[in-house]
Amino acid sequence: MNMDPSKVDDRTAVCSAKGCRETAAYGLLWNNPKLHTPERRKIWAACESHAEPLSDFLSKRGFLKDAVPVSELTDEMG
Repeated sequence: MNMDPSKVDDRTAVCSAKGCRETAAYGLLWNNPKLHTPERRKIWAACESHAEPLSDFLSKRGFLKDAVPVSELTDEMG
C-alpha cells in the first residue's frame, strides 16, 4: 500500500485501499517510529471514500503525520 511519490500525480494515483481502483484524492503521510527515522514519510494514496478509514487506521497506531491533496505531493515526501 505504499507509493513512490515520484510517480504520484492527480492523473495516475490510485487509492491504496485493498481492492479499490478509484483515483486518489489525498496522500496520507505516515511513518512507523519502530521502523523509520523520524523524518521519513511513507505515503498511502486515498480516494474520497477511503480517506477517513485509512487515516483512522494510521492515527490509531500513532503513524499518521499529515494528509495532503495528491496535487501537493512532492518528490521530497516519502
